[in-house]
Amino acid sequence: MTLKYYHAEPLANSLKSMVPLVEKGLGFQSVYVDLHKFEQHSEWFVKINPEGQVPVLDHDGVIITHTTVINEYLEDVFPDVPLRPRDPVGAARMRYWNKFVDEHVMNHVSMHGWHRMVGIIARKIDSGEFEKLMENIPLPDQRKKWKAARSGFSEADLANATEKIIYAVDKVEKQLAQTKWLAGDDYTLADINFYSMCGMMVERMFPELEIAVRCPRLVQWREAVTARPAVSKALAGEDRTSPGLRTWSGHDR
Repeated sequence: MTLKYYHAEPLANSLKSMVPLVEKGLGFQSVYVDLHKFEQHSEWFVKINPEGQVPVLDHDGVIITHTTVINEYLEDVFPDVPLRPRDPVGAARMRYWNKFVDEHVMNHVSMHGWHRMVGIIARKIDSGEFEKLMENIPLPDQRKKWKAARSGFSEADLANATEKIIYAVDKVEKQLAQTKWLAGDDYTLADINFYSMCGMMVERMFPELEIAVRCPRLVQWREAVTARPAVSKALAGEDRTSPGLRTWSGHDR
């Protein structure tokens, strides 16, 4: 059995599927894809994932993409260390939270991340070179996102995204008043998902929200996730982002 995991910095999507690999104690080959050099759109990588996006799991030549799908696949193939409840009700609760994060959290946090980091990178690229780079992006929506980041997202869109994030952290805080983890008494893929996409960096990205005051249970939960050996090991991975742009990961590890 061979596992290869193609990923970028241990943040957001790349972190989301790296943590389950480490939690399960699976030996895998780590293949860093440098997003700052647009390797995700290069010929060699598009042969692996025609969508030109990380992360990608290669399991004995079987290619699995999209983090929620990767994580469910890992549960099906490597069930010995479960991160998905084995009872139907628990599994349904976990999937509910994953759906919420995937559909109502991820894109709004991502917009702010692109606005604060990717936009700066995109504006530093010469116009002619930028257009050539856009031609190599397989997904039309990703091309639009790059162009929006270069020109700047509207204040209205950013404000709407912030409102969605506030709703999400308040929702999580309310849930953590009832259960130790998002889906119940057990740590699951739902916790990994929200942590990777929002919970890990929300205070750094939005200091004005005063998350420690507003959502003390969320902060306690975040510290518990961060303290897990597998999470700490995943977070220690390579990060080639310029320190001044580390809105997501912070300046210090």
